[in-house]
Amino acid sequence: MTPDPIKSRIKGAFSLHRAWRLVWSAAPRWAAISLVLLVVQTLLPLLALLLLKQIVDALGVALAAPNEASFSPVALWIGLAGLVALANALTNAVSSYVAEAQALAVTDHVSDVIHAKSIAVDLGYYEDPSFHDTLHLVQQDAQSRPANIVNGLKQTLQNTCVLIGIVGLLFTFHWAVGLALLLAALPAGIVRLVYARQLFGFEQSRAQLERKAWYYHWMLTSLDFAREIRLLGIGSLFMNRFSALRRQLREGRLEINARRVRRDILAQGGATIALYATLAAMAFFAIQGSMTLGVIVMYFQGYQRALTALQNVLQGLAWLYEDNLFLKHFYVFLNLPVSVEQNNGQSIVPEPTDLGLVCRDLHFTYPSRKEPSLKGVDFEIHPGEVIALVGVNGAGKTTLAKLVCRLYDPEQGQLSWEGKDLRSFLPAAWRRQVSVVSQDFAQFDLTLAENIWLGDVEKEAAPEQLLAASRIAGVDQVISQFPDGLDTQLGTHFHSGQELSIGEWQRLALAPTWFREAPLLIFDEPSSSLDPLAEAEMIRSFRNVIGQRSALIISHRLSSVQLADRIYVMDDGRIVESGSHDELLRCDGVYAQFIRSQAEYYQA
Repeated sequence: MTPDPIKSRIKGAFSLHRAWRLVWSAAPRWAAISLVLLVVQTLLPLLALLLLKQIVDALGVALAAPNEASFSPVALWIGLAGLVALANALTNAVSSYVAEAQALAVTDHVSDVIHAKSIAVDLGYYEDPSFHDTLHLVQQDAQSRPANIVNGLKQTLQNTCVLIGIVGLLFTFHWAVGLALLLAALPAGIVRLVYARQLFGFEQSRAQLERKAWYYHWMLTSLDFAREIRLLGIGSLFMNRFSALRRQLREGRLEINARRVRRDILAQGGATIALYATLAAMAFFAIQGSMTLGVIVMYFQGYQRALTALQNVLQGLAWLYEDNLFLKHFYVFLNLPVSVEQNNGQSIVPEPTDLGLVCRDLHFTYPSRKEPSLKGVDFEIHPGEVIALVGVNGAGKTTLAKLVCRLYDPEQGQLSWEGKDLRSFLPAAWRRQVSVVSQDFAQFDLTLAENIWLGDVEKEAAPEQLLAASRIAGVDQVISQFPDGLDTQLGTHFHSGQELSIGEWQRLALAPTWFREAPLLIFDEPSSSLDPLAEAEMIRSFRNVIGQRSALIISHRLSSVQLADRIYVMDDGRIVESGSHDELLRCDGVYAQFIRSQAEYYQA
């Protein structure tokens, strides 16, 4: 049987358990204090209404017989009402502080959860546009929605309790008053819920436009594109595109909001009419003498407060409906399945002895592509060997390195270390055995010491070891240029930051590799940004530096791969040749053609 869509919508709109679960898990102590304050804030308004009735009735008696009246009863009730008002003010102040502390705790908790999940999901998700849409919808509300959830829950629960108490009081007057109250406030609540759903649909359908607008904003304000924007004169082009996207998004939101305002005016008008119609009915009963003036004042005040409480409940539910839509994306994001980043497997990886790394019949296709990148690749790296991968762009070299690092798992075939499948190890445990230098290395705006220490954050950042790694990488001369040495702040994002040349950054990127001391090294175009002299120096010292460790070198520069024990030539996702430099030259195949083409280039 197909579930009723209306019923499912209502269930989704008033599904408070997810919001409460998030609030409680983030800050249980503040949530418990908030519940206690909620009970107090519920009782105080009811007590204030009863005291108001007593004040008016006592004042009416005193005015009816002024010669015989005493001010004492009136003063007593006024004093008690003042104490209740002070208690209410104190409770509201404390509640405001608790709500703020709770909201900050929930916001920080949500950010922590998003960060943890972002680094736990498989790398393949980052190549899926729908994942980026979901991540954008979660991130854009991560700073505001948690606080709204706290305030929405607090307002809804508090006003619901107040409403129950006052409606019970109103029913002692007449059942029609309670019904009128419901009919007066319900339209405004429905308007809010409809608006929340329309806004959610708009945000969901425009997520990609939001991301594209943010991308233009990032290009216009980021150092990464600042040079090209000026050299190419494309700043105005990107500004106009950003403005057009923002105008489209703004007009869509304003159109939805205009419809909400028109409906809200009608709903609020109906509530106002119901309120004063009820006042007229009460005045009629008072003139008939069927109740005292204090009772009339109490009922009318109660009706006003109940109407406000009901509107606040419906408003709070509308907010929580919007928050539930955020939570929907939030929990979709948190529930993303993972295949590579599993938490099961062996935490101890065997030391390299005889077999080393063996790859058999590897097949792999990126999630965003249809054509496979690897088509039955076989290769091996024995302990202490230096292996090179060469081939044209797109041949599959870097993809193979990603599989070796277990950033992806093969669709078919096996990668093994000392005879054990890499999938039998914890990903983090295996990656600690691998040290990687990529051609698109990250430039961290941290200190020089931290940039090197990131190679192995589980080791102590001893200055002598950091300097030793910097000397091997050839970045020690760069460090000596700065008065603060290893404590020098790099980059342009923070005060006193020092910028390096791209070649100096690449040398620095090599230093964490030597600091890590992993048994398997992977160099993906390790000298792409180095000048010829620096590259020659690196090649000369390479053998002595790696010692007994294994190394995989990926390079277009054949000067870098001639030192390898064995060279694998890749083409169209396959290994087409293998052997030493001299053996491959004698074969006069693809590798020999590469050598001749580069030699001719330099000779020319």
